[in-house]
Amino acid sequence: MSPRKVLLDECVDRGLAEAITGHDVKTVPEAGWASLKNGELLSRAQAEYDVFVTTDRNLMFQQNLPKFGIAVLVLAARTNRLRDLLPLVPKIAEAITSAKRGSSVILKG
Repeated sequence: MSPRKVLLDECVDRGLAEAITGHDVKTVPEAGWASLKNGELLSRAQAEYDVFVTTDRNLMFQQNLPKFGIAVLVLAARTNRLRDLLPLVPKIAEAITSAKRGSSVILKG
């Protein structure tokens, strides 16, 4: 599969972007969307990205994710520190490749 465009939420350690290889990964601040609320952020992101990665477990309850044309990966690690997120990288890589727009997946660490 060709590389996918991935957007990391502000709550995700930006160091994770370097650990996810084979895809075009940017952070919300790099995209120029820092401080946007989740609904507006997802609305903008769906036009430019394939996958949105967050550690915000409430996002699935706060937003109607299937209405957005972007796949959402929710990382459920002990903390959102890089050392706790890095073990999830193989699962993240697999999920990015298979994620479908409008879907959401929780990846537990």
